[in-house]
This record gives sequence, structure tokens and C-alpha cells, in this order.
Amino acid sequence: MAEQQDFQTVVEAVRNIVGKLRDNGTEAEEKRRVPDANIALLEQAGVFRMAVPRAFGGLGLSVAEQAAVVQEIGRGCPSTGWDMTVWTTGALMAALYPDETQAEVFAGGSTRVSIGFAPTGKIVPTEGGYLLNGSWSYNSGCHSADWDCVAVMLERPDGTSEEFIAIVPMSELSIVDDWDVTAGSGTGSATSTAKDVFVPARRVAGYAELMTGTTGDRWNADEAGRGYGIVSFIMAQYAAMAVGVARGAYELFLGRLPGRGITYTSWDDQSLHPLTQVQVATAANKIDAAEALSATWLRLLQERADAGEQPTDTEKAIIRGRTAFAGQLAKEAVELLFSASGASVIKRNVPFQRYHRDILGFSLHALAQANVNLELQGRVLLGLAPDTDIL
Repeated sequence: MAEQQDFQTVVEAVRNIVGKLRDNGTEAEEKRRVPDANIALLEQAGVFRMAVPRAFGGLGLSVAEQAAVVQEIGRGCPSTGWDMTVWTTGALMAALYPDETQAEVFAGGSTRVSIGFAPTGKIVPTEGGYLLNGSWSYNSGCHSADWDCVAVMLERPDGTSEEFIAIVPMSELSIVDDWDVTAGSGTGSATSTAKDVFVPARRVAGYAELMTGTTGDRWNADEAGRGYGIVSFIMAQYAAMAVGVARGAYELFLGRLPGRGITYTSWDDQSLHPLTQVQVATAANKIDAAEALSATWLRLLQERADAGEQPTDTEKAIIRGRTAFAGQLAKEAVELLFSASGASVIKRNVPFQRYHRDILGFSLHALAQANVNLELQGRVLLGLAPDTDIL
């Protein structure tokens, strides 16, 4: 009951600031990162505590509860919602490191952890740990992060190599000012760089172990209820964010209708036109369908976590397909409403155009592309192997 109250407090606080997050959207785009004002609002709402384990003063909310909060944030600001999918996933990853590392990352009970998933860095063993060098592009939310999980390769003397993920304070990395894009500008997905950064051994873990939640030396190694699997978790958060963006766009569309006619026609009230009515209904149904579909993977993930199990590879593949399909439905709803918005919607002072550009850009991410994920889902539905280890 206490956990439910914690969740209700956070989600209600976020709903109350949706308008402010939306108002700050222009600043996010101009600064090419989440504004400090948004960070302060979310901090006050308790958002950055929701993925932190209770043992370290966090709220330890479930995947469904975190998704509900992310959805509300996406409704207010698409870019901030995108970064929240990363920060919550980063916190989930941090909870898979040894106790000593968790105590460092979660000190204070509130934290933001970004992720550089591409293994574009290298680590070399040294006394007590490793020396880290490399760069990670598309490092979403890095400007406002406290820590960064970066994928790296370790080359062994026999010529083989293995992938690890190092968790590093953002203060020890530099950020390149190279995020200049037409969609998701406010995510601040710039390149972070490490040069001869010392990383203690306790902050380096094997990629495969992190993906399956099998790292050891941690208090929560056998704790049931929060072991969701990294890829399934981030896909669940992505779908929630996309639904939130679509709901925000839907609200903005309806807000622009009063007093609007259809130019060069006799229709002086667009809302009375049957096509507009069909478009609004279709968009609403796509958004509702995406949210309803979300219940299937949120329920499965929680059932598996409560049992202390990971979803099977088949289930993970299906989750990837369904979450991407939900994101596609959300994108289609926004596209439909954009096409019915008239030429004035392209003005930069009209927030709808930013929602439209952002969700189009988000859908191009390698993990979000509908066709790639539906192919993966279709393979397992047909009894074939997933053909990928990104599950």
C-alpha cells in the first residue's frame, strides 16, 4: 500500500507539471538538451527516485508504474520523455552491479544514469581496475546525467575480445557539442568521450551478465519483483513514452480546433466536418489500442519478475515486436492528426509540429523500428530462432 501511495504521489505530481514541461519545449529544442527547469520540476516530483531500489532510499517502483510516469512526461515533452526511458533503464542496469557500486550510484536516493549501448570504447586492465578510452554517440540525456553506462571491448592476450559495460561518473567524461538534428533535439543525445579514465573493477560488468541479470555480489541478486531484463524494460518504457507523445499531440490538436475553419471551403468549423470526426476517432483508437496492448507485456514482465525468472527468448522477441507495434500505432496517430492540422501547424511556435517531428525521429532508432521488431516477433511465432542476442 505504501508503494502504491508513492506511485500515486509521483504520477499526480507529474500530471500537474505537464503544461510546464510543454511550455519549455521550445527551450529544449533551442538548447538541444532537456532544460534545467524540467530537471528541477521532475526532481521535485520524485521522478528520479522511482527506479532507485528502496534499500538506497528510492521508491523501487514496478515497470508498469514507471511506464505510467514516463507516459505522462512524454505527454508534456517528447524529448524529456525519451531521456526518461534511458535514465530509468540506466538505473535498472546500475542495480545489477555489486553492492559497493550500487551504494555509489544510488547515494542520496535520486539519480540519472545515461547509456552508451554501442561498444565503441576499450578498456585495458590496470592495477585495481581498468583504463577506459572511447567515444559514444547518441548518448541521450548525458548533459543531465550523474552517471553513464558505456559499452566497451576488452581485448585478451589470445586475440579474443569480450564486451563489458562500465559505469562512470559523467564528471569524468567530456561531452562533444555535436547534437544538431531535426527531431528529438531536446534529448541532448550528444557524444561523450573518455580519455584514460580509471574505472575500478567493481564498476565493470560483463554485457551478457547484465542483459540476463546474472551478475553476482549484490544484495538484490535473488530479489524477486524487479528483474525485468534490460532490453524488454527499455522497450516497455519506449512504448509508454510513444503513447504519451501521441496523447499530448491529440490534446494539442483538439485545443487548436475551436474557431478553425477549413480554408477555401464553406466549412467554418472544422470539427463539424465528417472527415475530421473520422480522423479524430481513428487517432484516438490507435492511441488507446497501443496503451491496451501495453498491458500484455507489462503483465508478463511482472509475472516473470515476481517468480524470480527472466522472460524466455521467445517472450522477449514478442515483447520487442509488440512494443514497436505500439510505438508505430502512436506514430500513425500523430501523423494522421498532423495531416488534418492545416498549414499553420508548421510554425515553430505551434507545439504540435515538434511532437510530430520528434516521434518520427524516435521511430527511426534501431531498437524502435517497427519492421525490424515485427520480423523478430514473426520469426519466433513461426518457430524460428530469434537470430539476435539483443533480447
